[in-house]
Order: sequence, then structure tokens, then C-alpha cells
Amino acid sequence: MSHPNALLTPRGRLLLARCVVEDGWPLRRAAERFQVSPTTAARWARRFRELGPEGMNDASSRPHTCPTRTPARCERRIIALRINRRWGPARIGYLLGVHPSTVHRVLCRYGLAKLAWLDRATGRVIRRYEHAHPGDLIHVDIKKLGRIPDGGGHRVLGRAAGKRNKTRTGTNRRPGYHFIHNAVDDYSRLAYSEILTDEKKETVAGFWTRANAWFESRGITVQRVLTDNGNGYRSLTFADALGPNIKHKRTRPYRPQTNGKVERFNRTLLDEWAYAHPYQSETDRVNTFKDWLHHYNHHRGHTALKGLPPASRVTNLSGQYT
Repeated sequence: MSHPNALLTPRGRLLLARCVVEDGWPLRRAAERFQVSPTTAARWARRFRELGPEGMNDASSRPHTCPTRTPARCERRIIALRINRRWGPARIGYLLGVHPSTVHRVLCRYGLAKLAWLDRATGRVIRRYEHAHPGDLIHVDIKKLGRIPDGGGHRVLGRAAGKRNKTRTGTNRRPGYHFIHNAVDDYSRLAYSEILTDEKKETVAGFWTRANAWFESRGITVQRVLTDNGNGYRSLTFADALGPNIKHKRTRPYRPQTNGKVERFNRTLLDEWAYAHPYQSETDRVNTFKDWLHHYNHHRGHTALKGLPPASRVTNLSGQYT
């Protein structure tokens, strides 16, 4: 592309070519007038004779042939593996004997969506959404988490010793599970969470009553709640806890992606709290949960929020800077 202040813009080239072709100027005189070489003047005059005024525009610099380009058959195999198996460049490259960077260029050339944008089960592009205000939608879910036996589990003692410690007789035998009930605001990603002992309908209803009060204390009025199709969420007890002013929505069966924001929170909770340290007991882990949840809400940068914490999206939230 020519510089806007260059002497030979498309308009300048046209003037030069017409001086030579239509007015009969010698090449040297035209070259001197437009301050270019005679060779350049001859080139634009020839282009004008062949293509007319349209030939004065910049032509593509792309080569006519590319001997080193990936063969079409190999490109078809790369595309087929991506569509049918939803593999990444590295895995496709190892199978076909092609460098992963070459596979990546082929995928970009044909505009195939990134794996992060696809539903792995169906291959369809995930439709992402975000509500406009806090409280427009609250995602609710339960994460079942095995308790750590006193003295540590397999992460501290190793696989064999951890299993013996978990199943030995006495008061420490088979520590069971905790059920972490989570409520995440769709717009701000602000989370309220409790570690409870079960997922019965009374427990689920009680959790929502406390969660709703927590959101209201922070100036968030809940309009809708999204849950899965668990028995507790389909009960009349939970419906009574929601009340007449909150609309209850449920995900389609076998489609946890619909409740993706709280599912992603569950994964963050496991990576950054539940399995982040080799805890010596379940009590040690539970004692750190409140501080971790405060850090998540007020200090931890969220990638969906451009590195800001969830509290930054809630106006005048107390404790935002502590």
C-alpha cells in the first residue's frame, strides 16, 4: 500500500501514465516531471495500456505459487481430525508427522474455531452470555468433596499410606464427604459459598435463604436463579425458599455447560483451595476456606473481568479494599 503523501499515489500514477500514453510524452520527460526513474514510468504506462485506470492501484504481493505450502491432502486430513476428533495442533501434528506450528497455520487459514470456543461433546461453538446487572441471574450448584482423614491423605502420606489412614478402624474410619454449596452472580462473578454435610432439600433451601440475604446485604436484588435438576432443587421446599419474586430456571438434562459460571467456580475452588496445599486434616482445610473465599471475591483477578476481582463490579461493596 502506498503512503498517502507519496508522489505516486494511484492518482499520480494515472496522471503519469496518461502523459505517456495519451499525450505522447517521452518516458524521460514524464519521469523527470513526476520525479521517478524512466523504468518506473515505463511500468505504469504499460499497466495503463493493459488494464486501464484500474491498473493504477496496488497489486497483491502474494506469490503466484508456493512450493513449500502444505499439500492439499495433508490439509484435508488436518481439518478432518480437528472437526471429527477435536484435537489440538500438537496432537494432530504428532499423528500426521507435521510440526504443530504448521497445523496451527492450516487451522487459522481455514478459520476453524479454537477448541476453547467449542463444546467438546458436540463440536458446536459455545454461546457465551453475561447479564447486564448484578442479581439478574445467580448460578447455584453443589460440589461434593471427599474429607481429609486426620493425619493427612494420599497427597501427604502417599497412595498406600493414605489409603490405610483413610480406612483404618476407630473414630477416623472413612471420613466421608463434604458438600460445598455455591451461588455465583452471573454479572460480577461474586460468590457465596458454604461447606455443609449433605444436599437434602432442607439443606439446599436453608443455603439459598442465607445466600439471598448475603446478596441483599451487598445491594444485589436477585431476579433469577439457575440450578441443575437435582432432587433438592426440584423440591417444593426450595421453591418456597425462592419465594414468588425470584424466577427459577433449570438446565437441560446432561448439559452442565448451561450452568458454566458456577461449574468454572467449582474448578477454581478445587485448584486454588481444596487441592492447593497438602493439608494434614479436614479441619485444617475448612479453616482456610473463609479467607480463600474473601480473596476470591475481593482480590483475585478474574480473566473474564479483565484482571479485576468480582467485587470491582459491585458498587460500594464493603470490604472491597481490605
